[in-house]
Amino acid sequence: MAKVKLTKNALKAQRDALKRFSRYLPTLQLKKQQLTLETRRVRDDVARLEEEQAEFARQLDVWIGLLDESTAQLAEGATAVEAWETTQRNIAGVETPVFGGVRLTRPRPDLFATPLLLDDVLDAVRRETELRLRHQLLQEQLDALEAELRTTAQRVNLFEKVKIPEAKEHIRRIQIYLGDERTNAVGRAKIAKGKVRALEEAM
Repeated sequence: MAKVKLTKNALKAQRDALKRFSRYLPTLQLKKQQLTLETRRVRDDVARLEEEQAEFARQLDVWIGLLDESTAQLAEGATAVEAWETTQRNIAGVETPVFGGVRLTRPRPDLFATPLLLDDVLDAVRRETELRLRHQLLQEQLDALEAELRTTAQRVNLFEKVKIPEAKEHIRRIQIYLGDERTNAVGRAKIAKGKVRALEEAM
């Protein structure tokens, strides 16, 4: 525990600090609660999206083997991310990225020279890319929220377990010391008064 001066000014400073800590703590606790709820929600979103990705992969497995190598190469080379749109969302004071959409370059192949499956393949590539980018952004959201939650939880603990008890203990010690000083001062005043009276009587 830090050393504190045992004076009236120090007592006022400690009372002000305690008032400030006590006023700030509920705000921190509310922020921690919001962050906990949002972190849980985003974790659930990540889990749902991972299930969706797994289901999509299972669906692809059914017909992906029907592709010949040239169609697969054509689809792979023909689609690229042209634009990836994101927005920012403020969650309990944390700016997090939110998926807005993705635009892929879509070729206009010769309808007579390409297999019928190409359209399905291009749609599948687009869907897989969108799912992957959504997952990436949700993971970034989760990382940002978890980092802020850790920091906020540390602050709550600091206030609850260190700062507030420390200020209360300092106030208690200063009050005891100042009370003892007042008692001693009264005692000294009585002794001095007695001595003055005794001198007056002796004259």
